[in-house]
Amino acid sequence: MYKGINIKPPFFEIGPKAYLYGEEMLALAKVIDKTAIKYDVDIIVTPQAVDIRLLAENTERILVFAQHMDYLRPGRGMGAMLPEAVKAAGAKGVMLNHAEHKLTPDVLEKTIQRADEVGLATIVCADTVEEVKAIAHMAPNIIVAEPTELIGTGQTSSMEYVRKTIETVRQINEEIMVLQGAGIKNGNDVYRVISSGAMATGSTSGIILAKDPYAMVEEMIYNLRLAWDRIHK
Repeated sequence: MYKGINIKPPFFEIGPKAYLYGEEMLALAKVIDKTAIKYDVDIIVTPQAVDIRLLAENTERILVFAQHMDYLRPGRGMGAMLPEAVKAAGAKGVMLNHAEHKLTPDVLEKTIQRADEVGLATIVCADTVEEVKAIAHMAPNIIVAEPTELIGTGQTSSMEYVRKTIETVRQINEEIMVLQGAGIKNGNDVYRVISSGAMATGSTSGIILAKDPYAMVEEMIYNLRLAWDRIHK
C-alpha cells in the first residue's frame, strides 16, 4: 500500500476514453469486474466523469478512477473537476497528464498534491524517459510509461524503453509503480510486456475496438496473470 491506495502487481488499466458511456460502459465494467475477481487482479477503469458513481456502485473489485481533475478548491470554478466531488462520486483515484489531456509540470504537481489531500490515488502518464524522471520526483502512485507516438497504433514499446523507464523510477522512488502502456492489442502483447519485467500494462483500443471486447478482456487478463505467475513463482 502506498499513500493510501491498495494495488498490488500485476495490475491492469482499461481506459474507455470517450468510446463508451452509460449502460454500455456499465455492461463492460461488470465483465471486467468478474474477470478481476476470477484472476485476482486489480484493474483500474477510467470511465467518463458522469459514469463514476454508476460504476462504483455496481461493481465489486475494479478500481474506478476519473479520467482527469483540476486542482481547485471548493468555491468558484465553473466547468472544472473538483477533487472532492471526484472522491464523493466513488472514485478511488484519478488519471492525469494523458497524451490527449496534457498538463504543464506546475499544474501537474499541484494536481497530484490535491489528490493526496483528498485521498485519491494518482496514475500519471509520461512519454519520454526524461518526462518519466521528472514526474517520478512528483511522487504519484503510478506512472504510465507510454511513448505518445505509439498510442492506438498497435505497436508496443521497445524492451529498451520498458527497462529504462522502470530503472529510472526505481532510482528515484521505489514505491512508485510503473505501468507500461501504448499499443497493447492482444494477450500476446500483455504476456510479452509483463515478461519483460513490467508490473502492469493496459489497453483502450485493443479492447474497445476488438471484435469481441468481452473476450479480449478475458484474453488480456489471463495472459497478465499467466506471465506474472511464471516469472514470480
